[in-house]
Amino acid sequence: MKRIELPTPSRKQAIASLQRYFEEHFDRELGDLPAGLLLDYVLDEVGALVYNRAIADAQARLSVRLADLSGELYAEEFTYWPNADARRRKRS
Repeated sequence: MKRIELPTPSRKQAIASLQRYFEEHFDRELGDLPAGLLLDYVLDEVGALVYNRAIADAQARLSVRLADLSGELYAEEFTYWPNADARRRKRS
């Protein structure tokens, strides 16, 4: 798996979130560079774990949906005449 890259706006939000967390929980300021390095470390070290878990969850959800694919998407065949006959009976 290649390295997880965040879009610039998301990266800035993540860095700001880490900085706020440090200020509120450790009463310490965390500069942009240390916060960015910490973010890189977390993405490199834990990112694959989170990614793999997300893939496993998606696979499980898709497996359930695919198992009942015919039930979910089944289309009744040759319905014109039975429906036409039912409409005629209603008119009578």
